[in-house]
Amino acid sequence: MELKEQFIVPQRYKTISRILMAIGIVTVIALYITHGAKSDPKEQARFWGSLLLNSVYFLLLVNAALFFICATTLSWGGWQMSFRRVSEAIATCVPVIGIICGVILLAIVFGGNHEIYHWSDAEKVKTDAKILFKAGFLNKGFFTFWTIFTIASWSLLEWKLRKLSKSLDNKPLENVEEGKKYIWKNTVWSGIYVVVFALTVMSVTPWLWLMSIDAHWFSTMYSWYTFGSTFVAGIALITVFVVFLKNNNYLELVNQEHLHDLGKFIFAFSIFWAYLWFDQFMLIWYSNIPEETTYFKPRSSGIYSGIFWLMLIINFVGPILILMSRGAKRNYATITFVSISLLFGHWLNFFQMVFPGPSPDQVPVMLYDLGVGLGFAGLIMLITGKSLSKAPLLAKNHPFIKESIIHHT
Repeated sequence: MELKEQFIVPQRYKTISRILMAIGIVTVIALYITHGAKSDPKEQARFWGSLLLNSVYFLLLVNAALFFICATTLSWGGWQMSFRRVSEAIATCVPVIGIICGVILLAIVFGGNHEIYHWSDAEKVKTDAKILFKAGFLNKGFFTFWTIFTIASWSLLEWKLRKLSKSLDNKPLENVEEGKKYIWKNTVWSGIYVVVFALTVMSVTPWLWLMSIDAHWFSTMYSWYTFGSTFVAGIALITVFVVFLKNNNYLELVNQEHLHDLGKFIFAFSIFWAYLWFDQFMLIWYSNIPEETTYFKPRSSGIYSGIFWLMLIINFVGPILILMSRGAKRNYATITFVSISLLFGHWLNFFQMVFPGPSPDQVPVMLYDLGVGLGFAGLIMLITGKSLSKAPLLAKNHPFIKESIIHHT
């Protein structure tokens, strides 16, 4: 069987990605004119909140693809090798979206608007005992260091792992010993990334970027909850690209077995996310402590309740019912529908994580935020498409490639 190793970006694909990016740019300009340029701090916060929502969500989304690569590398799993280049291509978005996200975050912190991050207002901190108690980490210096460290380390490790993967394209391993050294090197670098991931996504980053919007409130499960949301959405994004390439007669070695396993990941981590959602919500609801329930009151029973319960249906009820059967996980149309639904559902999750803080009295018009989100989606399409076209779609010289070819569930 002759394999189509080189992806040629279709003109229609390029056109759609550019249209989506144009929609995003136009929406940002319109949002700035209608809100960002106003003198009212709450109106300005509406503009910055939309940029914060989308930049953080899509950065964590593409970074989930890098985590997937490293997690499977550490487990020495070979089943995903036939579509590894898809995950790598998505991960190449990390530096670009990371820079955009970093600029937005630092602009919010060092700008004059304190409606999103109340702790960035030095005068207010002096009179707020709860925020003053957290001033050891809720301060501009700590925020800046971890933001730069997070984005820079993710970007550098993405570059290193991509370089290691591409090094075999034109230089096959000569013997078993070289193969062992190569696998060990990949394992070490993946281990380094997982340590960084534990220090950022699994702890500090969600506290600073998202949880500190509601500075009086905290949850020890928040970082896990954020991880669960973006990881299942990241697997959904990988699945969408895999199905797209299969429909265009690429990835010939990817079969229903691989799609089935991606479906199992989506199914399992949708349940895992719901478990974290329930635990965080139920424990706070049951204890009924005022300083904790203030976070969930506007979300579960206030003006954001519709979004709160809708995203639970999309992100948990939908996947568990639709993907229950074996056949559903192997059906291209079904798995694509669920994946796209989850990408939107977890975007909704981030919407209700961000906006009740700066906008507690009114739900913002979501069309603006969707427009900005489409811009980021177009950017991911453009970067991923270019990355896929710059390297063979199959890591054919990898020692584990045979394991992927004969993979059976």
